[in-house]
Amino acid sequence: MSGHHAHGDDEGHQGHQGHETDHAGHGGHGEHGGHTSHGGAVAAEQPRAHGSHGAHEGHGGHDKHAGHDPEAFRRKFWLSLVLTIPLVVTSPMIMDWFGYTLDLPGMDLVGPVLGTFVFFYGGWPFLAGGVREVRDRAPGMMLLIATAITVAYIASLATSLGFFDLEFWWELGALVSIMLLGHWQEMKAIGQARGALAALAALLPDEAERIAEDGSTETVPAAELGVGDVVLVRSGSRVPADGEVVDGEAEMDESMITGESRPVPRSAGERVVAGTVATDSAIRVRVDAVGDDTALAGIQRLVSAAQESRGRGQVLADRFAALLFYIAMAAGAITFAVWSLLGDTTSAVVRTVTVLVIACPHALGLAIPLVISITTAVSAKAGILVKDRLAIERMRTVDAVLFDKTGTLTKGEHTVAGVSGAAGADRDEVLHLAAAVESDSEHPLARAIVAHRGREHGESARASDFRSRTGKGVEATVDGERYAVGGPALLRELGTDAPNELQGDIETWSGRGATVLYLIALDDEAKVLGAIALEDEVRPEAKQAIADLRAQGVKTIAMITGDARSVAEAVAADLGFVEGRDEVFAEVLPADKDQAVADLQARGLRVAMVGDGVNDAPALARADVGIAIGAGTDVAIESAGVVLASSDPRGVGGVRRLSKAGYRKMIENLGWAAGYNIVAIPLAAGVLAGVGITLSPAVGAVLMSASTIVVALNAQLLRRVRLTPES
Repeated sequence: MSGHHAHGDDEGHQGHQGHETDHAGHGGHGEHGGHTSHGGAVAAEQPRAHGSHGAHEGHGGHDKHAGHDPEAFRRKFWLSLVLTIPLVVTSPMIMDWFGYTLDLPGMDLVGPVLGTFVFFYGGWPFLAGGVREVRDRAPGMMLLIATAITVAYIASLATSLGFFDLEFWWELGALVSIMLLGHWQEMKAIGQARGALAALAALLPDEAERIAEDGSTETVPAAELGVGDVVLVRSGSRVPADGEVVDGEAEMDESMITGESRPVPRSAGERVVAGTVATDSAIRVRVDAVGDDTALAGIQRLVSAAQESRGRGQVLADRFAALLFYIAMAAGAITFAVWSLLGDTTSAVVRTVTVLVIACPHALGLAIPLVISITTAVSAKAGILVKDRLAIERMRTVDAVLFDKTGTLTKGEHTVAGVSGAAGADRDEVLHLAAAVESDSEHPLARAIVAHRGREHGESARASDFRSRTGKGVEATVDGERYAVGGPALLRELGTDAPNELQGDIETWSGRGATVLYLIALDDEAKVLGAIALEDEVRPEAKQAIADLRAQGVKTIAMITGDARSVAEAVAADLGFVEGRDEVFAEVLPADKDQAVADLQARGLRVAMVGDGVNDAPALARADVGIAIGAGTDVAIESAGVVLASSDPRGVGGVRRLSKAGYRKMIENLGWAAGYNIVAIPLAAGVLAGVGITLSPAVGAVLMSASTIVVALNAQLLRRVRLTPES
């Protein structure tokens, strides 16, 4: 294919700082383009991953639920619900309420048989969770539920055996079923990112072409490569291990590692890293690092460390449940003691059991999961995918938002930003000839020029005798004349300079960090006819996204990029960044991105990181809230708690608005659940029995159901929240 050519400068790339002064590169594999064509594809095409897949067997804040996936809770819920129906229908309490009677053979066994099955089958996750909470000395929702269903089971079984008159079989079934529903919905919404390390490993090719001593090549598993091996990396292929180029030269797409939006020329003597892509020609690389010693493995370790450092605090419902557990235990003990001292042992048992059962309201079990489930559904309709329940809760407290530049605030695709003519050629002629020369090229910058010409004047003229000058530019014949397009490296090779009449525009473009290409007539003496500036195009909605966050009270907006500072500051100016308030981090390597988040957090700021590249993954994992642009790589998406599927940065403000609304509903629902207990527990304990006011188990069940209905209806109001900036 003739298309993968290079227009990059061959100087100024020794190390990262070289990018700041080199605007010659016709190298423009933007992050976005590179990721969609390489990152996602490789992740899909390479099912066998290399290296460690990481240590995230925890479930975010739900480590105590480990071993139970949403599907397990779904199955338990539906079977428990089906078995609860006959428990309800045959309950003497329910028949008394609704004024009907049933007298079926063996009806007395329905409660003990079905209730026992529901208790052990459906209630087992809560019983096991309760035991873990006791062992960890951290009582919470699981122990509260386990206590309630155990007391209900024992009391009901004792009643069936004739010891008490406390029939709770139907209430036991309803309680287990509704709690299973709540936890099923909750765990569906959690979606904690577990595949980040596997997605990183998938960037490495499974196989490599190793060059033997006789010069022949053999295909071997990448895992078998050793230090000192020489491998052939063909055009469009990924480097299998870190090493040094020993033969050939190519422009390398390193955007998934460094964040630099332009391909970087690499030639003999220069290092390349595993996972990067040779975009235009083949090179031979001597391996000097494999396995855990590669740069990509280093990023894996950063992601793992950042995820492990994330707080594992319990959600509000667990804190409420812990408090309620102690209150219920104390109330039960006091109730039993007082009634026993009064000489009424039967009332002591009845009222204690009633207190312990109704102290675990259905509403508390649904207060948080329902809000999370509805929040997830509402956000999904707006293209916002919530993967981590804690991320959506924390977003309301964020006071600093750190945006990756390429592919997030910009499109990651270059566009023509300016055209200037010289030597009698006007702007249209320069654009026409350059597009014709580039028409057979597949290079991103070439496509940008051709597309721009097409939008303005329709299809470009066709060229003939197309030829690529690797690392310099391209040339072709148009209307019988020979022309070339390339950067400063091509000018040096041809021994010519840009005329003075172009210098003003070139300085302006270079000051903004634009890539400048030249149209050169190849007559007896090379002559520059014009110059074209190309820049990574700022997303039109990015400025509105930043204004929306400011309106919501976010203190600091920051941008981070691997690009040169001149490029970053030009984009920041376009976006309306305020000097002294907002921040720009430029020329940043992966470890520095992670550190930038940590530094912001060290100032006391709660940070949301928004990015799309592999190099963003550690920072996404480190941030209080990681938000991935959906058009980005699998790794970025897996490392984040929230994914913007539409790639619209305005979704960040929508996430914050939804977080605030969801948190408000959580507090309201917990208020309803707590309010139920404030009234129900004292009445169940018989505080007002002296004046003839008591709470029977039946009335307690009615109040419990009413509380649950209120919580469910209140959560549904979240569906009215609008996520657009205008809302």
